[in-house]
Amino acid sequence: MARVTSDTATQARHGEPARERPPAWRERLRRYGYAPPARAGVRERLVPPYPEPGRSPVWGLFGLDGRDARRLGRLTGWGGPLLVALFAGLLRFWNLGSPHEVMFDETYYAKDAWALYKLGYEGTWADSANDTILDNPAAAPLGETAAYVVHPPAGKWVIALGEMMFGLNPFGWRFMVAVLGTLSVLMVCRIGRRLFRSTALGCLAGVLLAVDGLHLVMSRAALLDLVLMFFVLAAFGCLLADRDAARARLAAALPPDGRPDAGVGGLLNLGWRPWRLAAGVFLGLACATKWSGAYVLVAFGLLVVLWDVGSRRTAGARRPYRSVLRRDAGPAFLALVPVAVAVYLASWAGWLAGRDGYFRTWAEGRKGLSPELGPLPRFDLTWVPEWLRSLWHYEAEVYRFHVNLTSEHPYQSHPWSWLVDARPVSYFYESAERGENGCTAEGGCAREVLALGTPLLWWAACFALLYCLYRWALRRDWRAGAILCGVAAGYLPWFLYQERTIFYFYAVVFVPFLCLALAMMIGAILGPPGSTERRRAVGAAGAGVLVLAIVWNFVYFYPVYTAQQLPKDAWQGRMWLDTWV
Repeated sequence: MARVTSDTATQARHGEPARERPPAWRERLRRYGYAPPARAGVRERLVPPYPEPGRSPVWGLFGLDGRDARRLGRLTGWGGPLLVALFAGLLRFWNLGSPHEVMFDETYYAKDAWALYKLGYEGTWADSANDTILDNPAAAPLGETAAYVVHPPAGKWVIALGEMMFGLNPFGWRFMVAVLGTLSVLMVCRIGRRLFRSTALGCLAGVLLAVDGLHLVMSRAALLDLVLMFFVLAAFGCLLADRDAARARLAAALPPDGRPDAGVGGLLNLGWRPWRLAAGVFLGLACATKWSGAYVLVAFGLLVVLWDVGSRRTAGARRPYRSVLRRDAGPAFLALVPVAVAVYLASWAGWLAGRDGYFRTWAEGRKGLSPELGPLPRFDLTWVPEWLRSLWHYEAEVYRFHVNLTSEHPYQSHPWSWLVDARPVSYFYESAERGENGCTAEGGCAREVLALGTPLLWWAACFALLYCLYRWALRRDWRAGAILCGVAAGYLPWFLYQERTIFYFYAVVFVPFLCLALAMMIGAILGPPGSTERRRAVGAAGAGVLVLAIVWNFVYFYPVYTAQQLPKDAWQGRMWLDTWV
């Protein structure tokens, strides 16, 4: 507790925060020349400024200074992320239709997306549908009988957009997923820039995401998890922009001298917050793609409350939790939860518009009763619209399916193993003898699409998560806490379903946050502002070696991400662990 003197008591009487004396250990260190870092003002702590464009000494290495350096520095804010996204797009769209196969769970989602486009609901398919679609898409055997499916429609509608434009073929059903994969790299660049106040670190996070093997494979396959990842990341970016906008309003309302003000911090109404509404829309789309998005909604809801508490405390609120409860909690709930629920219901528009969808007419002529919840009494719900009771019944059946899914699968894995790449998933594998399909290797050839995160990136990310945990728990770094929240929301819920059949590729949802964590750790390796030239040189060398090793590792595994033909021994050489086969 701070020592009270006549000076601090006077400040307290006038509504000013009492100045705390430095700790004794810091006073002793001053005898030996220690100078504590200058504490930023309240406005700078509320909204840390971006470095002024063109001031970095790097520009001088290219012979630029003054006005030209400032102009180019401003352009890098968007120019750098766009260049990184272009690089990612080239990787994701190159030969996107290969392999010309229905890979893994594309057999569900590509066909369901086409049925939504044609019927408005998921229809049934003949057993030989995959072969027919690949040979003659015009003869696709889609039946009008409703099919029982276990995921909401939003992600499949996204896949259907590509099929509308390019037809029922591998390129068509993978197109929109590749678009979202590319855009997610752009978003990570911009999110990282806002999070770290550094264009270089933001672009580095984007480059890391661009060269992650799991993200690349999922961007080139018509599965739902990459779509879910995109909506989660977009919601996070919107909440981050909302945080900056709200803190900027608090900073603008402070007294001219910039000191904390209890009235501003505790009473100021922050008004219209459109970024939060946008986050609610994206979280609703996440839930409407896969139900695991609901865990993200809860986690991000808690995150914004803590952000609001921190903002009001910094601005001078004496009871920040009470202020947030009175001023911010209600609007935050309305902007996220009801909006997400409305978006979720809207995603079922095709099912609601007709009467042929699975369980669409289940409630017609049926008395409505509340669900069975143990010993609690059941009550009449006939007044609830029939379409809503039918949808509720459908969702209840789907929930029972998900929690009881325990059938064995050769590629299932435990979430404990995900961070170390222990059990990837093979989406496609084809072998050929010498002389077949262009194979010239003596021992034969192999082609594979292996959903495997770039190993060195993921292994380094394990240390980055520990670094973020240290920064959050011991240094109270909100940026590390935000990154950890994104990882936890996409990762920890799977530990609740350890008996369920689950797969490593579910981890793509939190891959962007792993890349942000790694970029943050690399920033620390480079050295804090004000470091000596020697410290910067050593840090740059270490960080450069790590980044180059990750890029090399991605290049080495690139053939098994994109089904390029390799000699059997070269393919085998890339199977570093026995569990990868």
